[in-house]
Formats: sequence, structure tokens, C-alpha cells
Amino acid sequence: MDQHDAILSRLLDLHPKKIDLSLGRTERLLAEVGDPDKRLPPIIHVAGTNGKGSTLAFLRAMLESSGARVHVYTSPHLLRFNERIRLAGKLVDDERLSRALETCERANGARPITFFEITTVAAFSLFAEEPADWLLLETGLGGRYDSTNVIQSPKATVITSISLDHPEFLGDTIEKIAFEKAGIFKRGAPAIIGFQQDAARAVLEREARRAGAPLTIAGEDFHIREENGRLVYEDERGLLDLPLPRLAGRHQQANAAGAIAALRAVAPDIGAEHIEAGLSRAEWPARLQRLSRGRVADLVPPGSEVWLDGGHNDDGGRVLAEAMAEFEEKSARPLVFVCGAQTTKDIRALLRHFAGLAREIVAVPVEGEHKSWAPDEVAALARAEGMRAAAADGVEEALAIVASRNYATPPRILIAGSLYLAAGVLALNGSVIE
Repeated sequence: MDQHDAILSRLLDLHPKKIDLSLGRTERLLAEVGDPDKRLPPIIHVAGTNGKGSTLAFLRAMLESSGARVHVYTSPHLLRFNERIRLAGKLVDDERLSRALETCERANGARPITFFEITTVAAFSLFAEEPADWLLLETGLGGRYDSTNVIQSPKATVITSISLDHPEFLGDTIEKIAFEKAGIFKRGAPAIIGFQQDAARAVLEREARRAGAPLTIAGEDFHIREENGRLVYEDERGLLDLPLPRLAGRHQQANAAGAIAALRAVAPDIGAEHIEAGLSRAEWPARLQRLSRGRVADLVPPGSEVWLDGGHNDDGGRVLAEAMAEFEEKSARPLVFVCGAQTTKDIRALLRHFAGLAREIVAVPVEGEHKSWAPDEVAALARAEGMRAAAADGVEEALAIVASRNYATPPRILIAGSLYLAAGVLALNGSVIE
């Protein structure tokens, strides 16, 4: 076990028995380690249910294409905790990470604090000591009482697509969740509202006006369309004729548009050439990531496609199914959905989007923070929706089942349902995130 892994394990033991979303513990610890939140580069703060990480990936790629030094804070990680903290383009090294975590551990002592709160303070300490031009900041849960929301004056805020997720913390309606996400709006900081359901957009607009945040709204102030294999972005400043994003799926066009709108609002030095380069270079692991090399690719029939995604909720299932249908239009193949999820997720809602689309569901268990849906239960739920289904003890067995089917055409295999599942697949494949 690395030194910082041991520290992270100890920090988990400080987690309160009951989580009360609050900024108080974060603000206290920040003050005790020297207020690093007051010494950060200009910030673009991003919240939402789906698409946060992809939007940050586009923002980072576009800014770095202009020569900017960019810090990035995201969560959760897939393979190593270091993935959460990117300092001026590079993942934090073990030594610096351990030092920052130890400082926060000493300052906090034995007082209760959530894992995300104390590691956010550590991240802010690292960001404050390394010069950069921008900090891209992703909320962990919600917005209003998320630890990242201690910042007072972001340059801009972005709200990506909102859907039902984490109802135990954020509320059981779209309106309640949108209200929590809108808590990141700050007076004078442009608020970019991505493509939303009407109910979410109405709440976000109301809260932005209440906060005094100038609004930029997808579908009103900026528009996108695909035309002749290109992405056309349009706002009051004119048209941009751009390449399609490197990240696969039509939903990534909407995420890219939100990133472009944010930069057009606060970074006038970012030109069309930087936006174009960013669209072509952006990477974000386990978001419709194609695995064409490695152990996983070796386990499937020759010529097969393997796609990996961390989508785990109803809206995530919808965009994944739309992407698979889009792929099917371009190149017809039998679709096999290897699916696993934790019991905190609505697996039925996820599966329903694949009825009539997937040739077969192969259910697998998921190791993670919460109990996994049993593969036999998931397979039964899929059959209840009229889908052929099988259960497997793990991804390797699932892929062996796929290989045994002898499809006339090499299949298209989608592995999704949980970021924990995605992390396990990347580890199995021997993938590295840098």
C-alpha cells in the first residue's frame, strides 16, 4: 500500500455517521491550513447530473490548446486517487499528494469530516501552491452544500444536464435537484445553463436571476447542430464550423457546446483554432471509451467492438442507448449489453432503454461502496422487459458468454452501469490514466 493510500484509509474513518450536507467543516479546515481557497487561479465551476467530467475535459483541452496552464479537480477516480487532482496538466505525484493529505489530517485531528471534504481541502492546498492560469472545478454531490462551493468568486459557472440521481441527498424531483445544483451561481459570474428538461431549466433560470448571475442558456443564447459531418455552433458572436468531438456520442456535442459557451463568456483569447483543437484532443476515460487493445479486447471475438461507460442512471441509460442506436445506423452489429450496478441505482430504468435494441443483456456483479445488484436479479428484470439475458460471475465470464454465441457478425459490446464496474474493467484491461 502506498503512503497516501494509508492516509486515505484513515480519513475514511473520520466520516460522520450521518451526512449532513454543509460547508462548515470545509470552511473550518481551510482556515486552519491557511485559506488556500483565497489563493486559487480563476475558476470555472461545473455542476450537473451527467456530463460534468466530459465538459471539464473539453474545457481543459481547449484552454491547454491556447497555451494555458490548467488545474483540474474531478471525482470520483477510476484507478488511482491521483486522477482527481491535475496540477498544470499533470496528475499530482504521490509525494505531493501524501504531504497535502498529512497536513489536512494533522489540522483536522479526530473531528468528524467527510472524505470528500478533507480531500477537497487537500486539493485546494495543492492548487494554491502551483501557478496556473485556470482551475476547472467539478462538484462532487449537488452544488449548494458541496465542499467545492466554498469559493466566492468563480469566473463562470456551468450546469450540465440534470436528471434524477442521489434523491436521498438532493431531493426526489427534478426541480429540487436543479435547486441544489443552482447553488453554485454567484453574483456577477456568468451562468451557462446546458441543454435541460423544461422543469430543470425553469428553476435554474429563476435561481440565476435571484443570485444576480448573467445567464447564457442552451437553445436560446447558443445552438448546435450536426451538418455534413461537422459541428456547427452558433451564438450572438456568429457561427463556428467545427469538427465533431473526439468523445463519442451525440450527447458529447451538447457537453462541448456548454464548454464553448463558457469560454466565449470569460476567455476572449480562446479562438476558433483552440476550440477546434480541443474538440479533437479531449479525452475522458470510461465515457463511451472504445477498448481496442488490452486484455478485454483479447477476450472478445475478433473484429468485435468494446465500449466502456460509467453511465448508471436513467438519463445515462437514455444517452447510451441513443449512442448505440446511432452506431447501429452507421454500422449494423448485434449489441450485447454487459451490465452491473449497485442497489442504490435504478437498474430497471437503465435497462428499459435497451429493450428492442440489445440482442442480449449479460449481468455481472459490481464491487464498490454499496451492495451490488445480484446478476440473477438483473437478468430476471431484463427478461421481464422482453430481453434475452444471462448472468455471469464477472466481466471475464460475461465476455466468454458473448464469445460462445457465434454471432454471424462480430458484436458490439457495451459495458456500463457503474463507475466501479468501469474501473474494474480498466484494471482488467491493463489501462493507464495519465
